[in-house]
Amino acid sequence: MTKKQLRAHLEAYELTAIAEPAAQRGRVLSHLVGLTYEGDLLIAWRAIEAFGLAAAAAADRDPEFVRGHLRRLLWLLSDESGGICWHAPELIGEVLHRRPTTFAPFAPPLIAVLDLEAEDAPRFRAGALWGIGRVAERAPELLGTAIPLVTPCLDDPDPQVRGQAAVCLGRLGHGEILAQRPRLLADEGNVMLYRDGGLTVTTVGQLAREAVAAR
Repeated sequence: MTKKQLRAHLEAYELTAIAEPAAQRGRVLSHLVGLTYEGDLLIAWRAIEAFGLAAAAAADRDPEFVRGHLRRLLWLLSDESGGICWHAPELIGEVLHRRPTTFAPFAPPLIAVLDLEAEDAPRFRAGALWGIGRVAERAPELLGTAIPLVTPCLDDPDPQVRGQAAVCLGRLGHGEILAQRPRLLADEGNVMLYRDGGLTVTTVGQLAREAVAAR
């Protein structure tokens, strides 16, 4: 499947049409990573979701092949790689969401993205929180070490980071942390979310209140 064909499927939100061939054609995963660089954010986010589905299909046939892709994504988080993948944390989180048991060893490196050096961390913080939140939906038990790194993100100057941190804490069963922060519950900072194939805008406070209510 060519990159052009993949993009057409993403535009039509036909993700199963991408996942099924992925088990047979190795380049599908690489093409999807490339599509996360798209200027069209909706296409980029759909590529992330499709990557998780495609990786799950490929893992049923050859999990080591997918592990190779995950190791490369971790490498692409570093300047030394020479080609940073800005959405690597989201891609890793989406794969863990789909196959948490198979790829559990990649949960700690995903969490560690929040602990990168100060000059690198801000670029990946919101994406890492989104990825951790995705894992928390299926396998919160893999994320026990995340709380001390997620909680300080509630004070980040970027509302996207604050909102994703609130989602993470709610999914990890720690909504009480949010309940103790009245300013956060009233935070009107805008947060863009990818849900059900589309992009929506909400607020930090709304996400925090939802997380508290779900306790």
